[in-house]
Amino acid sequence: MPLSEQKILQTLVQWRTRIAASAWMVVRNTHTSEDIYQNVVLKAMTREIVFESEAAVLSWAFVTARREGIDWLHRNRRQVPMQDPSWMCLLDDDLARTSIQSEGDRLEALQQCLEMAPGEARWILNLRYVDNLDCDTIAGQMQLSLAAVYKRLSRLHRNLKECVERRLASNFGGGVVE
Repeated sequence: MPLSEQKILQTLVQWRTRIAASAWMVVRNTHTSEDIYQNVVLKAMTREIVFESEAAVLSWAFVTARREGIDWLHRNRRQVPMQDPSWMCLLDDDLARTSIQSEGDRLEALQQCLEMAPGEARWILNLRYVDNLDCDTIAGQMQLSLAAVYKRLSRLHRNLKECVERRLASNFGGGVVE
């Protein structure tokens, strides 16, 4: 049975942060990503789109947000700032693999996993995602090769993902990031 308009809107509002974040990954502008999120909601509510599940709504919303971001970049003659297009695939895979869970639970699990991460792991993640440094700059600061930085970040992403999944599966009962 198709979802009601109320349920579609409720789902989009519940996942606002992640939908806007998927647009931000493309445009790298907070205000623009919020505008894109609002356009996604507007499209979902004004077009005759039928969604059979919350997962279908979310899949459509993430794809639409990214496409709108790319369209915005083209209209404004900007280059796509993402250096690795595999991020889009990772976002799609994550959505497809995970059941719809409360965003707060996932964020809490991630926070706990990050707190347990060793100092060097937190340092490289902080350089990359808080200081927003590119991997080449991180390699220079950490006196590592670029390949080593990519490998460490890849391993950290995998370990964090596994830690979050373990915590969610066990209702936040343990798990360590290496």
